Amino acid sequence: MNILSYKGYTARIDFDERDDILVGRLLGIQDIVSFHADSITGLRSAFEEAVDDYLETCEKIGKQPEKSYSGKLMLRVPPNVHAHAAMMAEAHGKSLNQWATEVLGSAR
Repeated sequence: MNILSYKGYTARIDFDERDDILVGRLLGIQDIVSFHADSITGLRSAFEEAVDDYLETCEKIGKQPEKSYSGKLMLRVPPNVHAHAAMMAEAHGKSLNQWATEVLGSAR
């Protein structure tokens, strides 16, 4: 996956074949923040500028900038999946939270 990160914000990068440019959009927030460029170097600069502009704009209008994620994740899974995950965590000598964090962190 093509992503960039800056100041705690992450953006997904796509190629717009019609306009022959790279396009990015911040992930994990409701506000729409996007940017584009025709080179990787330009894209990184445009991304950082977009994040900085978003933060400055929020400050100017007195709005709290959205944060992408809190770190709290609540899932509803079937009981057999829950049981299997708990057993795997125990088998690895970890809490379910520790084990799930490692498993989710290794997902790409």
